[in-house]
Parts: sequence; structure tokens; C-alpha cells
Amino acid sequence: MAITNYSSSDRPSNLSAEAVKTLVQAFISCHLDYCNSLFTEGLMSQLQSAQNTAARLVSGARRYDHIMPVLQELYWLPVRRRVVTLVYLSLSGMAPAYLAADCQLVSDEGRRQLRFATSRACIVRRTYSNCGDRCFAAAGPKLWNNLPAELQQSDISFKRFKLLLKTFLFGY
Repeated sequence: MAITNYSSSDRPSNLSAEAVKTLVQAFISCHLDYCNSLFTEGLMSQLQSAQNTAARLVSGARRYDHIMPVLQELYWLPVRRRVVTLVYLSLSGMAPAYLAADCQLVSDEGRRQLRFATSRACIVRRTYSNCGDRCFAAAGPKLWNNLPAELQQSDISFKRFKLLLKTFLFGY
């Protein structure tokens, strides 16, 4: 997925900034989540580069401007952090079964009662390689367990979860 780096002066004059943002979210952002936890570091870097270029296109930032303030201004999560939203969807029953099977809570029935079984911590699958560490079953629950308790609550909506997650990650 190659995106040409445009500045605000290169943007087609018949498209507003809001229209460009809508097009980028429709055609680029939806592809960033597709199997991103299975990609190697090189491919994850390419996905992050595509998101950075899209953010520059939408915001009009220059190529050498630091990208984190641009992502914060657009309120977009970096590619590696988008995996946590898939874990939320899996735990709340809104994800496909193949993803939900990889995210199990410690407090699920049939498991031993551990000291933190009352929290919504996930079971992290043991892996034996760097490639295994990046799979969704290991990376997703590990990221989930590192979130604060108020983000792991089961009674918050997906929209509210994304808002709290972005607030937590961007440090507002």
C-alpha cells in the first residue's frame, strides 16, 4: 500500500480537508487493522509509514515534521496500539469467533481462582519465538493487561473505550 506524500498545497483543490480525511479513513485506515498483529517488524513499519503519510495528507504537515503531534491532533492510534481495540471487541463478543478464541479472561469458568481473577486480565499465551510473540493471541492480551483497570471494565461502550484508550495513550 503505497501512499504518495502530499502537502496541503498538493491536495486537489476540489477536495476539502474533511473530504480528504473521510477518504483516507474509508480506504486506508480500514486496511491497517487487517492482520496487523501477524506482520513482521518490517511490515509493521511500512503500515505505520502508510498511516503517517495519510496523516500528513489530511493535516497538511510537511514530510519532516514530527508525526506524533499530527496523530494526536487527528486522534488516530498508532498501528501497533490498534490491536487493543480488537481485544476489546473479542472480549465483548463483537469480534469473529477466531479472534474471540484467542482472548480469554483469567476469571473464565473452569479455570483455577487466582489472586487477580476478579480483574479483567487476559490469559497470555506462552510463545517460544519472536514471531510467536507478535501473534494476536500473545500480543493482544499482553497489551490488554498493561491497560489501567478503568479501561478494562466490561460495562463501557466501544466508543467510550476508544475515547479512554486514546486519552490514556496520548497522555491528555
